[in-house]
Amino acid sequence: MLGFTTAQLFGLLPLVAGTILMNGQEKVTSYPNTKFDLDATSFTSYAANASEISYQGRWDSKHVSWWSAPGLKFGFTGSTVAISFGNWTSDGVLVGYRIGGMDWQFTNVTASGTHLFVSKDTAGVSETWPYNPLTFELRVTNWAYGVQIDQVHVAKGEKLVKVSPASRRLEVIGDSLASGMYTSYEGLSSWGYALGAGLGDTEYSITAYPGICAADQDCWGNPRGQMHQWFYTSDTSYRASVMYGDKPEPWNFCKHPAADIVVINIGTNDQNTANNVSTASYIDALTKLIEGVHGKWPRAQVVVMSLWLGFYQAGNSYFPSASQGFEKEIYAMVEYFNSDAYLTAPVVWDGTKNKTTVLSTRADPFVHYFNTTGILQHNDIGPQWHPTDVGAIKVASHLIQYIRLTFGWELRATGPEVLHDTLYWNDEQNY
Repeated sequence: MLGFTTAQLFGLLPLVAGTILMNGQEKVTSYPNTKFDLDATSFTSYAANASEISYQGRWDSKHVSWWSAPGLKFGFTGSTVAISFGNWTSDGVLVGYRIGGMDWQFTNVTASGTHLFVSKDTAGVSETWPYNPLTFELRVTNWAYGVQIDQVHVAKGEKLVKVSPASRRLEVIGDSLASGMYTSYEGLSSWGYALGAGLGDTEYSITAYPGICAADQDCWGNPRGQMHQWFYTSDTSYRASVMYGDKPEPWNFCKHPAADIVVINIGTNDQNTANNVSTASYIDALTKLIEGVHGKWPRAQVVVMSLWLGFYQAGNSYFPSASQGFEKEIYAMVEYFNSDAYLTAPVVWDGTKNKTTVLSTRADPFVHYFNTTGILQHNDIGPQWHPTDVGAIKVASHLIQYIRLTFGWELRATGPEVLHDTLYWNDEQNY
């Protein structure tokens, strides 16, 4: 999308304290300092590969997090949780954390440091219902940065407990719109996160990164497109190039449960003339991406979203851009996937250039079209051409209802907070 510099996009800028404006007013960024010196004699420690730790989203073999809103979750006994972070942690990255379904809390964590997240004074630590044992969850907020888990610590004599996974799985594939660029808490304010967390009883992964195209070419400094990168563990960030160069770890689909539903919203960067992606190249890339999803997860249902490109003022009102990006072509591609031409000889792709396989068994229709037209108004798009917090909530809410109506998924939100700092109200009667 438009409106960001290459340095901002790839995390070349250091993480320093600065002024962040929200609606023209300074946002408070002085989060509690949780760093402390670990006395190993007072703790029971678990290595990053402990079976009790459930990693959410994409993490590599070094236990480094990637893409948008990756996290971890585990149960624990006692009233103490600390985490030691490895040297591949982005120094100062903001993480959200909480006990059970309590409100998100935030802190900046340090590379090669240990942080105390739960103590006897933490809200909810004295309550054992309905989460028994207590559960701890951590999510990385920023799409360009990440953490490396070294060890997890609980009080001496206490233990970690594996949490049962949710019964449904959702994958979001996209770019800056899905990853939460310019929303208040980035990944934790994105529509991708709000969709996954808002459904309830759903494991979710947001494989999205700002500036990336569907087409496998350089777009806004991203060296590869999603038709290639989705098959790999790491994203296209600068830190990924430092760690892996041009040889990232393939994502091991066999070791991770398949998604039930895959939502794809990508093409805004392909549509931008600055990236010189032809319509044919974009549709070919999006087609291969869907073929790749079908090859890895044959039973997954795929939802392809139409694109939106913002609003302009005309006269005394606002109107959506005349072209929302490849509308007819995207719809025609969805129809192709649901035609006998594809279903009788389904093609799958493994991410290797020009390597496709035609399956011998007939496929059931699995590709669906979600039309975003009419959901957003001009003030749902921020000055940087991306959804505001409210815009992201609207997109997620419509998608949640679409999934309920199309696939019969029950809405299982039970009360725990999803989006932080969005509870705005007026408590003054006389105004």
